[in-house]
Amino acid sequence: MPIMPVSTDDNKPPLRRGWTTGACATAATRAAYTALLTGQFPDPVGITLPKGETPDFALAIEETGDEWCRAGIIKDAGDDPDVTHGALIIATVRRGEPGSGVTFRAGPGVGTVTMPGLPLEPGEPAINPVPRKMIIEVVEALAREHGGAGDLEVEISVPDGEALAAKTWNPRLGIVGGISILGTTGIVHPFSCSAWIHAIHRGIDVAKAAGLSHLAGATGSTSEAAVQKLHNLPELALIDMGDFVGGMLKYLRRNPVDRVTVAGGFAKMTKLAQGKLDLHSGRSQVDFDWLADRTRELRGGQELVGRVRSANTAAQVLEETGSSGLDLAAVIAREARHAAQGTLRDAPITLDIAVVDRTGKVIAHAG
Repeated sequence: MPIMPVSTDDNKPPLRRGWTTGACATAATRAAYTALLTGQFPDPVGITLPKGETPDFALAIEETGDEWCRAGIIKDAGDDPDVTHGALIIATVRRGEPGSGVTFRAGPGVGTVTMPGLPLEPGEPAINPVPRKMIIEVVEALAREHGGAGDLEVEISVPDGEALAAKTWNPRLGIVGGISILGTTGIVHPFSCSAWIHAIHRGIDVAKAAGLSHLAGATGSTSEAAVQKLHNLPELALIDMGDFVGGMLKYLRRNPVDRVTVAGGFAKMTKLAQGKLDLHSGRSQVDFDWLADRTRELRGGQELVGRVRSANTAAQVLEETGSSGLDLAAVIAREARHAAQGTLRDAPITLDIAVVDRTGKVIAHAG
């Protein structure tokens, strides 16, 4: 499956989508485990992504040793200015202890989690949940096909990954030693403000032309699925807003519909609550002092307020306040609605906000 282009305007060439580090790691694991089971590396190697796409990846390295096999893939991020574009993503597989299932190790250039607040426990390799799930599914399928046990140690490494990580937020997040293996869909969408906002506008136009009166913009696939279920919305009503909440709301101000829902995770909605209209991590940050002030307003104790102020991630703040019985997510939803309403101004639109956790559960709703 080729990397498909993303249309921009008529005077510019299309932007190419690319593949996430998680997709590359999954493909490399598939190639390496196939070689361990059969003695042959498939090249190219194909995988199935979470939404059904079936890309093929060319192998950059093939190596075998005493009870191990290794495969590597050069990451192609398409036209996205991704710091890991061109990085070599390597999977080394070794048979594990009977009954151990799939275990993960961080090889050179892949980080290790050292602080709470992330989807992985401290001490775990920074291989995120969706890539882990993809890798496990590949291992289990190959084990069934070739009669393997499926007990496998998977080590992911990225040469120069530690240097690349210095250009990301990993050091601030307490991920040490390298990059994270990321991705929820397997696909990298090229980061182009004008192209993406243009696509948002066209999505709104098409939905309005179809007679839809309730639209929803979400920051990602998890929040999109949650808001679709929450309001029983058709696919056409879902606007691929991403981080560009301002671009969506400003266009709706001039081209209103009856109702709009904005949905996103706690961190993204916190940024909106703080008045940020571009939610990308490179251009807006969660203000932990602001969150500490909101925690104090909820009558959180001085110790809790201090922990919030010094927290590592927004997820950690949510966990800390929730454990203390404070519904900070509800405050975020309310403040985010206030900020979004300010952007819509007096447009005749009914607005609501949904805050969604990592499992896809709506944890707060306002409006």
